[in-house]
Amino acid sequence: MNRTQMLHHLSETTEWDIIIIGGGATGLGTAVDAATRGYKTLLAEQHDFAKGTSSRSTKLVHGGVRYLAQGNIKLVREALMERGLLLKNAPHVTSNLSFVLPCYSLWQKIFYGVGLKIYDVMAGNLGLGKTKIINSKKTKELLPTIDIKNLCGAVVYKDGQFDDARLAINLAQTAAANGATVLNYCKVIKLLKIFPTVTNPVRNLSEKVCGVIIKDEINGTEYTLKCKAVINATGVFADEVLQMDDTTAKNIVSPSQGIHLVLDKKFFPGTDAMMIPKTEDGRVLFAVPWHDKVVVGTTDTPIESHSLEPKPLEQEIEFIMQHINKSLDVEIKRTDVQSVFVGLRPLVKKGAGNKTALMPRDHTILVSTSGLVTITGGKWTTYRKMANDVLKKAILVANLPEIKCGTQNLKIHGWISNIDKNDPLHFYGADAMHIKNLCIEDDMLAELIHPALHNIKAEIIWAIQNEMAQTVEDVLARRTRILFLNAQAAIEAAPMVAKLMATAMNKNEDWELQQVNNFNLLAKQYLLS
Repeated sequence: MNRTQMLHHLSETTEWDIIIIGGGATGLGTAVDAATRGYKTLLAEQHDFAKGTSSRSTKLVHGGVRYLAQGNIKLVREALMERGLLLKNAPHVTSNLSFVLPCYSLWQKIFYGVGLKIYDVMAGNLGLGKTKIINSKKTKELLPTIDIKNLCGAVVYKDGQFDDARLAINLAQTAAANGATVLNYCKVIKLLKIFPTVTNPVRNLSEKVCGVIIKDEINGTEYTLKCKAVINATGVFADEVLQMDDTTAKNIVSPSQGIHLVLDKKFFPGTDAMMIPKTEDGRVLFAVPWHDKVVVGTTDTPIESHSLEPKPLEQEIEFIMQHINKSLDVEIKRTDVQSVFVGLRPLVKKGAGNKTALMPRDHTILVSTSGLVTITGGKWTTYRKMANDVLKKAILVANLPEIKCGTQNLKIHGWISNIDKNDPLHFYGADAMHIKNLCIEDDMLAELIHPALHNIKAEIIWAIQNEMAQTVEDVLARRTRILFLNAQAAIEAAPMVAKLMATAMNKNEDWELQQVNNFNLLAKQYLLS
């Protein structure tokens, strides 16, 4: 993925079949689907790939135990199928993980045990393993820091885990490998429209979307691009694009904020995750091992406004601290939190009142009078299904030739058959070999980016050369996950990262300084004061 080459495609292509606005999970999945069907495809993201919600998940590829309890059988069945496919198609960024659900009565063991057995059955041939009921002694072995007071045992079930931002980058690479043009830092600033030529003057009198104007946010160049269909896959920003199309359009998204706290693994040793099935706001709470840390979350807080960098609310932090400390025999303090990150869910308004925890997680597709196709809602696990569904609509709108979806068994970039999960570079899959070769060419690149983490300097060079990283933030937040794992370490590493990037990208000292200042301002939001 070379950004300069991708920009050349904008000048060379007279008309695109599909232009996708938004470079998160849904947009990238749609780009992969469209490109593998042979459609001339362009994806434009205003910031970096997965800058928003798609890099801030709970890191789970799951059917959704809570949705099963809510009776949303259709969503759970779809998600379980997609979970199984994703673990097969992207084994380097996913894993099969055991979840321990502590129980404090015989009734809870029976209730959750039966429910999770049903969960297993619904997964069918794509199941990850059988649910087991265990006693309190075995529970303590699996979760060494759990508080055993009143503990009756636990239910252990299987679900999936992944690195969300790494998968997003791999989807961009997969789309590009199949002929798509994918661009970060390219913002759609206007939709182009024409009056269609019609034989019946009574019908189809409204203007139709026929392209976009894109602005390169790095160099300021604007591009006028024609296309047959535009897909709005901008998540919590869907309303902005809908109102770009029609200034009278009403908001359809009801954003919900979820925060996560990242802790050192000493507070939660072992390899299994914990799921607390019921909290005060109606959500489940997870403690999930991830990159040698533990991610604890999440909350479900309705919010009025949204941004690319949402901030945690004090009551959300207290909520998670209170609930995780209730379950453990070690005390976690604010000073133990190494990073806090916040994501926004693009929930679709469906008359569920103000309690977003009860709002459906199904995706919604709208086709505007202009022909703009919008998709929002949904969840990471079902990104492939969402892409297939929205593309079907776009094919009809644009009158494109119908070509069968080919993503069900498509290997995602980086796929490799034999993975050593103990290798710190295993998340790169087949690309790990190339990163190691960079270290052979220059042994300085084998040095750690920061002594507190496993990432090496070669990952920075790889991100610039092959993953379209443009800023220090891109490298520290989404190509590596250092900002999400240890915000203070990320701040300390930023000057070195900026210097290495400046040399590789032929940038000057002013660029370096600006990058470090911008990053530090951002990273401070990931620290708990």
